[in-house]
Amino acid sequence: MDRRLRRLGIAAAVALAAATSGCGLLPSRDDSAKLHQQAQAALTRWADAVAAGGQSAFVPVGELTAQVGDWEEAVGGNNKSALMAGLVEAAVSLPAETPPDGELRWQDGSTKTVRLVSAQKALSGLKADGGGSCPECVPLRITGARLATGPIDTSRGPAQAPVWEFTLQGTAVRVTRVSIAGSVSVVVLVPSKSSDWPLGISIDSATGNVGGQKLTVGFTGAPAAGDQGCGADYTAEAVESPTAVVVIVTEHAHNGLFAACSSVGAVRTAEVELSAPLGDRAVLEVREGRPVAVLLTR
Repeated sequence: MDRRLRRLGIAAAVALAAATSGCGLLPSRDDSAKLHQQAQAALTRWADAVAAGGQSAFVPVGELTAQVGDWEEAVGGNNKSALMAGLVEAAVSLPAETPPDGELRWQDGSTKTVRLVSAQKALSGLKADGGGSCPECVPLRITGARLATGPIDTSRGPAQAPVWEFTLQGTAVRVTRVSIAGSVSVVVLVPSKSSDWPLGISIDSATGNVGGQKLTVGFTGAPAAGDQGCGADYTAEAVESPTAVVVIVTEHAHNGLFAACSSVGAVRTAEVELSAPLGDRAVLEVREGRPVAVLLTR
């Protein structure tokens, strides 16, 4: 059985048109103004999230719920949909007491002591994060819970974190939920009309160091030397606050025109200068204000 921890969701931060055409994104003055407004709004939402959750070195990137193993063919169709919808219930009494503090450990060996939540609270968070409706699904039934350790993506890169591991009725797959209390997360706004849909190119990652004032960001864009003259270059700028950095990426098309590319979805990077050292600040993408993973270098 595949015992790797599999993420339930895939963060698909897609550039507005760069990911579909790879070309022709020359922002107008109005677009630039809107991008800066988006960035400032994202910084405000992030500051509110930090104030609500408390300043924390633990900023998760992506899903807090995952699974160990693959669904069996007989139950996979139901169980996958039920889990994504948050249809999970306890068939036994789960521990309600808060465990002692745990440890978050990054790949470079650095650690952070973190407060944990009970199995009952972890299950409540798992259910609350369910993103869909599945009236035809049979709910998953938890038959046991134990405190374990599992991989998680954070704003400071991959780490090993305390997780609650739940066993389920009728399957060998185990569901996990990160058990850290007080993590910082941001509410993503859903536009009420198409004209309010966010602009910009979402970065996927960033590389830098705590004491440095330069980041290298990664994103999906046009090829550097595109066929049919449709390649592009990119520049990036930072909009900053005491708690976060939002990166705005601007495309400079080689031919200055809208053109069709046969090669799309190129992996690109750009460098951005900060006005102050990165420190403990999160790095956010501009479209939804979500944190991205930051690989810290020496």
